[in-house]
Amino acid sequence: MTERAEAFLERCGMLDPAFDVLTCADRMQLEMKKGLRGENSSYPMIPTYLAAAGNIPDGVPVAVIDAGGTNFRSGLVHFENGHCVEEHVQKCGMPGIGKPATWEEFIRFTADSVEELMSVTDRIGFCFSYSADVTPDIDGRVIRIDKEVEISGCEGRLVGASLTAELARRGLPGKRVVVLNDTAAVQLGGMAKHLHDGYVGCFGQVSGTGTNTCCTVPGEFITKLGPDAYTMLINMESGMYDGLRQGDLDRELDLESHNPGEKHFEKMTAGVYLGELCRRLLRRAGEENLLSVPCFEKILQLPHMDSRLPDTWAVGEGMEELSVSPEDAGLIQDLAAFLFRRSASFMCANLTAMALLTGAGLNGRTAVFAEGSLVQKNHIYRPTLTALLEKHLRQGLGRDVSLVVEEDTTLPGAAAAALLNLK
Repeated sequence: MTERAEAFLERCGMLDPAFDVLTCADRMQLEMKKGLRGENSSYPMIPTYLAAAGNIPDGVPVAVIDAGGTNFRSGLVHFENGHCVEEHVQKCGMPGIGKPATWEEFIRFTADSVEELMSVTDRIGFCFSYSADVTPDIDGRVIRIDKEVEISGCEGRLVGASLTAELARRGLPGKRVVVLNDTAAVQLGGMAKHLHDGYVGCFGQVSGTGTNTCCTVPGEFITKLGPDAYTMLINMESGMYDGLRQGDLDRELDLESHNPGEKHFEKMTAGVYLGELCRRLLRRAGEENLLSVPCFEKILQLPHMDSRLPDTWAVGEGMEELSVSPEDAGLIQDLAAFLFRRSASFMCANLTAMALLTGAGLNGRTAVFAEGSLVQKNHIYRPTLTALLEKHLRQGLGRDVSLVVEEDTTLPGAAAAALLNLK
């Protein structure tokens, strides 16, 4: 990064010279512990009641459902010698996209998707990627359904109980459901797919449109659940962490968001926000006369955008219609790349805090099973995060923790959740 870009970022408060991964990780770990104790914390540390240990049996089919975002998928999954076998997978739009739906319509639609599979299994793994409180019997009580999906009457409904009641009404009683979110599904799906690869521990990471992590935590750490707590997956809701120093543009974006004051970590790391942060940085640079007048005029015409365009700019591509000089191009590239590197450094601190909390990587290999557009497709994010984990965890702390980028783990993860938790 050039001195000009660095000085500009410091003036905007976006470059924190005092930031240190290990110091930040120590602060994060303290917040995680407070969350596990039930104290006020920006890491909610939500119990999933999902056990991640045990043997995943071969040849036992599970009906699986993935409801999240704009797509709905269902199918049948079983495992053979550590390999996931997916059958009868169907993909379609979520009910409530384009046209409002009721909760009853959604549940009937969901029952339709698995009804024919119920002749070969009584277990259902349901990845439900909307806001829900998890109950001790691993059901999900809906808080809200968003992401452009409109389903009325959903608040307070139990996802699994609603589905099993509808199946029983159709003459299919006795079916059992576990409900989990996408980050837990990534961890369990990665674990199931790499069962024989020698990992003794694993984390789940989602770095795409949103940001989140999860990990397995010993029961004695989860004191907010009392003496009956057992070792289980904890959904950390990392995007809510508020201990990072915000820059001018971070605060500006936060104030103009639909949830001001919330999800600071996510707004500084997730793909849905990084494109808009880049646009605002470029506008500020133009206002400070760091870009040519023709280039600034083009930047003023940029619409709200996601991280895809800045991703190409970060590697010096696709700027022909924006920059008019090598100086313009160089600054745009520096600013775009900075945002992705900053995001990766914050995630490295989060993962380091998780390793410190759980002891991961001290007595064998731990995998960070990661999924999402940033970690899968971005040119800067993944290599930066990989290098930072090597520097701070492996070399700095002697922890054997490595990034394992995955794809399409939600269905295997939902199946693994059902096989490990529905005996």
